Amino acid sequence: MSPGTSWMRKRQPRFLPMSKEEAARIPVDQFDIIIVSGDAYVDHPSFPTALLGRVLWEEGYSVGIIAQPDWKGTDDFLALGAPRLFFAVAPGTCDSMVNNYTPARKRRSEDVYSPGGRPRRPDRAALVYSDRLHALFPEVPIVLGGIEASLRRFAHYDYWSDRVRQSVLADSPAHLLVFGMGEQQIVEIARRMAAGEKIGETPPIPGTVEKVPPSGFSPGRYPGLLEIPSYSEVREDKEAYARAFALHYREQDPFSGRPVSQAHPKCVIVQNPPAPPLPTPALDAIYELPFSREAHPAYDQPVPALEPVRFSLTSHRGCFGGCSFCAITHHQGRIIQSRSIESLVREATRLTSLRGFSGVITDVGGPTANMYGMGCARWQTAGACPDRRCSPACPSLSVSHSRFKELLARLRRVPGVRKVLIGSGIRHDLLVADSNSLLSDLCAYHVSGHLKLAPEHVSPHVTDLMGKPRADVFCGFMTAFEKVQEGKKKRQYILPYFMSGHPGCTVADMVALAEFMRDHRLRTEQVQDFTPTPMTVSTCMFHTGLDPFSLEPVHVPRGREKAIQRALLQYWVPRNRPLVREGLLLAGRAELIGDGKKCLIPASSAAEGRKRKGAVNRRAGRSPR
Repeated sequence: MSPGTSWMRKRQPRFLPMSKEEAARIPVDQFDIIIVSGDAYVDHPSFPTALLGRVLWEEGYSVGIIAQPDWKGTDDFLALGAPRLFFAVAPGTCDSMVNNYTPARKRRSEDVYSPGGRPRRPDRAALVYSDRLHALFPEVPIVLGGIEASLRRFAHYDYWSDRVRQSVLADSPAHLLVFGMGEQQIVEIARRMAAGEKIGETPPIPGTVEKVPPSGFSPGRYPGLLEIPSYSEVREDKEAYARAFALHYREQDPFSGRPVSQAHPKCVIVQNPPAPPLPTPALDAIYELPFSREAHPAYDQPVPALEPVRFSLTSHRGCFGGCSFCAITHHQGRIIQSRSIESLVREATRLTSLRGFSGVITDVGGPTANMYGMGCARWQTAGACPDRRCSPACPSLSVSHSRFKELLARLRRVPGVRKVLIGSGIRHDLLVADSNSLLSDLCAYHVSGHLKLAPEHVSPHVTDLMGKPRADVFCGFMTAFEKVQEGKKKRQYILPYFMSGHPGCTVADMVALAEFMRDHRLRTEQVQDFTPTPMTVSTCMFHTGLDPFSLEPVHVPRGREKAIQRALLQYWVPRNRPLVREGLLLAGRAELIGDGKKCLIPASSAAEGRKRKGAVNRRAGRSPR
């Protein structure tokens, strides 16, 4: 790939410059690309600004960073001048609305991606930043990227405004959108623009979304183009929304995916097929770039999000789990892209020389830690199956943990490393499916007192809608876990994550989950209340009340019912008892109120619960029984 022409290739700086003074010391007179970020600039590969900036720098392009600009003024946006090629807007590691609001739509008082945890990013940061840049630099192209742009690339239901919004690209003055993990796309955009090409006048770039004027839209430019229901249709018709979602969901594979277009009032949005998966050498090279793993020295307060990941290792990308409430399929894809063991050992060795390293690697993983090294015979030629979810039962899918076990063993032997922990999620169905399970090693070396898992629910129809394994798989795992604990002086425990309020889940289902937790002596530290985030299957169900793949109706808990479900997830907490009583009575399970061993809450306030049920019935216009 051709380097930028405004400067000669230089050694990577310790930090990418955030001011003209830093640029002058390199020296850089005019940046090729300026990244505008909603996060503080932390030079760590877990933060997209650092990752993309380092990759561009390595390819020969000078990159400046404008981190968390004051969007109410213009000074911060003008600080570095105009870039030679384009502005890249990366709103942050997290969607700005998810970052700024709780599941109850209450504004958060802290932003862990800001110095001192002080909130500094606007709502809908992608739109706000691109509007400001376009007003100040109308001739400079703007490229949107990051998870906020990636997951809002089509017309989408927005939970915070409770309406269907246009594609973020249609809503903004940006010229192009990068979706998924964007290193290949951003470098190719830079290469083409450095060669004098203009956005929209060159062959389509995989992993990008284009905005085309209706008058200039030519379907022939996109071979195999799939047209889905327009923004106007999906805004007014929930079934059309569900059909549109199912159509573009099936086109997210880099080998089989087709271009997808969606008409908007003032433009046509065209998603090109996803970018191809990165081969191991390329992934190794990216994560071995010289990240300092520190916040930029301009900050006088720590950035809270750095500490949990500072001494962690990213082993792979992608997840074939297919959880309905997760957007990984639409962002990183289902194909596992693993780094080499040698590269990870080299990175671990470098960690031992860093200031503050205590000998503990806090995590080794990706979206799902124990998918490292797994693969399918189809992936490198035909991609993931478009008509089914990946399953440990599939003969084409290798679910062996042998490479992951070897990786962890090699990391444990790195001089200066005392302990290697697993902080990323673990799929218990994969542990159960592999006869050479890594469970013993996990319990012996890689978890402390608690092993964190996410079974999410136990009712079969709920786990099916969630895309999660059924309860019998979790029970099989618990049996295997207890066997590993035999003979231990200090036993370990399972810390499960369960979810309330998911589409398809009723109060009766939450009572069943509460009974399961009671019978297996399980407790949740915190409540996971379903939040409809952009472009997930579950969010589509929440908005439409339909399963997008079958168009069958799905129950959607809302309002007080959602609060009751949340309370049942921690039925033992005294302050939750009024809502738990209400839920038990509504579900016809009054026998669970009392002093017996099987009861969920004491009988002392049963009469109060019956009064509350009567009030609920009166509000709903039902006759009391």
